[in-house]
Amino acid sequence: MKIEVNPQNTKRAFAFEMWMTSPMPMVTLVKTMNVSNLLKISKKTGVRFNTLLCWCIGKATSETEELHLLPEDGKLYQYDQFAINVVVRNCKGGINSCDIPFSENLQQFSHDYIALTTKVVEGCESSFVEGYMIIGTSAMIQTELDCIVNQYTDKFLNPMVMWGKYRKSLFKTTLPVSFQFHHVQMDGGDAVRFLERLQGKINQMVG
Repeated sequence: MKIEVNPQNTKRAFAFEMWMTSPMPMVTLVKTMNVSNLLKISKKTGVRFNTLLCWCIGKATSETEELHLLPEDGKLYQYDQFAINVVVRNCKGGINSCDIPFSENLQQFSHDYIALTTKVVEGCESSFVEGYMIIGTSAMIQTELDCIVNQYTDKFLNPMVMWGKYRKSLFKTTLPVSFQFHHVQMDGGDAVRFLERLQGKINQMVG
């Protein structure tokens, strides 16, 4: 559910005053994640690597207080439901967006991921959900990337997690992850704690 809140009654009151009218309020941090556990679970269970990573992102988001809030049209809104947005290449060679509601149940999330993205691929129409906090993702797995900085647009102020191809070495598999967020939502320290929380979810996942 999405409800409007008074910024002055939240921890983000100062940030709202400082950054709500900023022409460039987005911040990007990059952290190299150890994703060895996700790759192992993916091979063991058959669940796609990107599906597992998206679930971990949703799990970390649900436990990050600052990401329950989002500025929009000069107002601040609070959410209690989350969805992961993925970019899908459709059957005609174009791209569409697909929102996948987050579920604490990994099997349910994986089922929804496959069903919803397949529908988008075949129908060539984007699929969106209303009333959810959307965490955008963009996976460009054709090549290894060190960093991704997304475009800034006032049409999409949501947090965005982006990555390229993971890097395998003898002892571990790593993946640089770019995290873009609105400064009204969180400060740099909050974003760092989110990325650490995400790494924790990756490490703790059991297949």
